[in-house]
Amino acid sequence: MTYKKTEDLLKLAILMQSNREGLSIKDIAERFRVSRRTAERMRDLIINEFPQCVEEKDGQIKRWHIPQGTLKDFIFFSVEEISLLETLKKLLVKNNMTDKAGTLDGVIDKIKANITDKKFMRIDPDAEVLMEAEGFICRPGPKLKTDLEQIKLIREAILNSNEICIKYHSRSKNRTFGFRVRPYGFLYGERKHYLIARYTGKRDDGIPRNFILSNIKAVKVCSERFAFDPDFNLQEYAEEAFGSYHEDPFDVEWLFDAEVADEASQYIFHPRQETIRNKDGTLTVKFRAGGRLEMDWHLYTWGKHVTVVKPENWREMIDETDFAADATGK
Repeated sequence: MTYKKTEDLLKLAILMQSNREGLSIKDIAERFRVSRRTAERMRDLIINEFPQCVEEKDGQIKRWHIPQGTLKDFIFFSVEEISLLETLKKLLVKNNMTDKAGTLDGVIDKIKANITDKKFMRIDPDAEVLMEAEGFICRPGPKLKTDLEQIKLIREAILNSNEICIKYHSRSKNRTFGFRVRPYGFLYGERKHYLIARYTGKRDDGIPRNFILSNIKAVKVCSERFAFDPDFNLQEYAEEAFGSYHEDPFDVEWLFDAEVADEASQYIFHPRQETIRNKDGTLTVKFRAGGRLEMDWHLYTWGKHVTVVKPENWREMIDETDFAADATGK
């Protein structure tokens, strides 16, 4: 039996135990995208391996489930699963959902408590690497689709410090380029998601670049490994920008009028912002960051109730912004 089929059967067994109502042949076929005959063979293999499997009839539909506890010695948690939960917790905290973050923290603790010491010693440091590679600057709104299989390959490369080769389409130049890069992490932004990476070889100037994930058309993990730059910190890198598009940071000062001051005071516009309540009831917000275009998108939502005090030449800066800039144009 191939590895893929074995993996699917284990997933099916887990589903049969986690679903108290059980799974029908149709459920199996739809979940694993197989024919009805293949779904029946998968069910038969599960019944042969787990004779505890129970068959129940709901009207004309037969369902099968495995009693709770049967698979306790077969269920393990991967590095990616643990790091994903930890990253989700960080995202909830960033979005001021601390109550839900606390609940998720309890779930993570329970999972870790059920991992053997030997397994945990391998998982914990690898999970930390993946968590550090994920950065969130998320707000509600439409986002571009990303290829999950490509992200999985890039995560694997980050975990093992492997270089990757990517085919990257530049919309500004209407061409597809081939790049060899060192992947450092991800930034999930308001409208676009990015791979943060450095070029290799002669192109490497020591500066991380933002590659739009949806513009990456192919990924290949290379055998060559690289040494991660110890001076690079994804969190600090993210805080240099208002959103996820990077440019040289500048001093920002916004003045919200008295009508919306209370509402604006509830927002964290930037992790290192300074807020001042003025005697006339207005609110001043100061911070230092790049990302003028994303700032302008956000300021638009406040309409006439906000004034840009700094930079003084704000409108000229926006008019000169290159909307089509991307990693290949830097």
